[in-house]
Amino acid sequence: MELFKVGGFCPETNYLFMGDFVDRGFYSVETFLLLLALKVRYPDRITLIRGNHESRQITQVYGFYDECMRKYGSTNVWRWCCEVFDYLALAAIVDGRVFCVHGGLSPNLHAIDQIRAIDRKQEVPHDGPMCDLLWSDPDGESSPVSSSNSTKFYPRDEPLLRRACFLPPISFFSFLAHSHTFIFTCNDITKAFAHTNAIDLIARAHQLAMEGYKLMFDGTIVTVWSAPNYCYRCGNVASILELDEHLAQEYKVFSHAPSDVRSIPAKRPLADYFL
Repeated sequence: MELFKVGGFCPETNYLFMGDFVDRGFYSVETFLLLLALKVRYPDRITLIRGNHESRQITQVYGFYDECMRKYGSTNVWRWCCEVFDYLALAAIVDGRVFCVHGGLSPNLHAIDQIRAIDRKQEVPHDGPMCDLLWSDPDGESSPVSSSNSTKFYPRDEPLLRRACFLPPISFFSFLAHSHTFIFTCNDITKAFAHTNAIDLIARAHQLAMEGYKLMFDGTIVTVWSAPNYCYRCGNVASILELDEHLAQEYKVFSHAPSDVRSIPAKRPLADYFL
């Protein structure tokens, strides 16, 4: 709710949420159901696109499955939410000029029309274009790719060590061992995609940004992170990217709501009728 206090409430404000609605705290169920309710009530005012955590495999590792079991005593709510995940869009475009995606670009996708051709109604695959859109990252640091390599994509052979402060290691590492996605490391990749598709900005959300957002590649791509104090311990601020009628960018940075021990749900045993 802190995000709506900063950005405004629907329907006065249009929202585009870039995925990872679950596995982000104690109230993933309530968060996702609230967003679904807003989508039903104001279908033209709110857009939801899929993140890598909107997945059956990932939610069984990072908490959403366990949360549903704890709160409802069965897998039904989790299964129904996962079915909804399969229908979420993979990307969105704002006024034809701002391309929004959870992860990043893919070496197999050069035109936005190719994304429209993907059959998204499925579990997130371990490789391929759909996987890349939800998992790939830009990397402005040095990479093992030679400057003579024209593709400038390289496989993510190692887990996300640079942001492992908040990731449980074992299960996540074993999952990535079966995932073949990419890190794109060059300004040319982003600018070529933007030029081909006549867009000005690529907005994405897959990586933690301690300052709430991070611009890269001469401002062609931005990571917008809207979960303050991620996992209740990272200490980061969050941000909202606000676009006016001319698509001018303004980043609204905000902190987490005041801590309240009552906001942490008690671990109560299941009632007898659930056993």
